[in-house]
Amino acid sequence: MPAAGVKSMKLRNLRIERSPKLMIIPMIDIIFFLLVFFMMSTLYMVEQRTLPVSLPQAAASQADLQKHTAITVTRDGRVLVEQEAIPPGLLRPRIEAQLARQADTAFILRADKQAEYGRVLAVLDELKALGVRRIAVATEAAGR
Repeated sequence: MPAAGVKSMKLRNLRIERSPKLMIIPMIDIIFFLLVFFMMSTLYMVEQRTLPVSLPQAAASQADLQKHTAITVTRDGRVLVEQEAIPPGLLRPRIEAQLARQADTAFILRADKQAEYGRVLAVLDELKALGVRRIAVATEAAGR
């Protein structure tokens, strides 16, 4: 009888030794991979609402995170309001429509540094003539 008891003890010991081992390092690798995947995928979900223009640099530039309307003057003199190309004669009605929707709209004037200076001033004059009180000129921080 004692021999049967010893045999069952050996089986139990083998079962205990053969129990699966939980490897934590591969699990951590997978978790980090998923974290990076979701972070990168959310970056591509963010809607970029700006056009690529080469902004001039200014030492005192800062970011304004309030709701605003971007007016872009490209290198070739085209004017865009929120990525919508505006013919030269229709800029005033487009700005008036924006002011009718929201009177306290902040306008960000984004002009390429190679854009014609007179065209940029014409857009700025239109904004001031319509009574726009919040106008900012977009720049890049110096040293970038």
